[in-house]
Amino acid sequence: MAFKADLHCHTYHSDGKHSPEFICERAIQRGISHLAITDHDSIRAHQQLGENKDLNLIPGVELSCHWEGREIHIVGLFIDIEDDALLGMLGEQQLRRRDRVEQFAKKLSALGIEGLRDYMNSLHCESWTRTHVANFLVTEGHAKNNQKAFKKYLARKGKIYVPAEWPELEHAVSVISNAGGIAVLAHPGRYPLSRSKLLQLIIDFKDAGGEAMEVSYGNIDPQMRKKLVELATANSLFESQGSDFHSADATWTDLGRFPEPGSSAIKNAIWLHPRWHFSKPERADT
Repeated sequence: MAFKADLHCHTYHSDGKHSPEFICERAIQRGISHLAITDHDSIRAHQQLGENKDLNLIPGVELSCHWEGREIHIVGLFIDIEDDALLGMLGEQQLRRRDRVEQFAKKLSALGIEGLRDYMNSLHCESWTRTHVANFLVTEGHAKNNQKAFKKYLARKGKIYVPAEWPELEHAVSVISNAGGIAVLAHPGRYPLSRSKLLQLIIDFKDAGGEAMEVSYGNIDPQMRKKLVELATANSLFESQGSDFHSADATWTDLGRFPEPGSSAIKNAIWLHPRWHFSKPERADT
């Protein structure tokens, strides 16, 4: 099989729709040779899956953290899923998520909307997210779609808004690094930041021990991808890529569906990192 890496996707253990087995089978069907499942604050998929002779499965996770009051996501690749500090942090993160959903449920009850707790307990996920709450609101007919559910209920000015409580960026990066992983700044172009703020985020991330950043992901604007490649190069960070796949129902994305790296990525591709464990392509731009 030709080398093709997707280093960011989700199962139903966080806010994805499908099982880990489904994700692996779809990756194989899509011609992917190297796959990282990176559920939000969860490694249960990797605890369940064994080796796959047709797929190089990379142990990964996506941690939520705060930087200057903003929520930022850090992907960890090649993590030790038995690392005590990592497992401790994931347990804390999941408790924070459940406490937040409990506050959502109480606020919904005050509005006469019941059933969120039962809905959440019926799901496979161990990392509860606002997306699950939005799905509930849509299913129960309180919002037309997830976007409207967020705007009316869950966003900062929404009826049941509850602020998130995450650790600081430096801590998230440290936990990944100490678990033997490569810390990757996830989808930097999606944060509502000015160019100067984005640069400061990248500098702070690197100063904290971060080693890579995503420069290509699902639905990325070509100009943004070009800018991210330039920023990665200027700050000596390895370049990573991933679809951020959540559901086969989303027509705009799929596993492996993102712009392939160009010749500029040859020297900086993440699979050239010294801790990349699996076979690398003969040509880094394939």
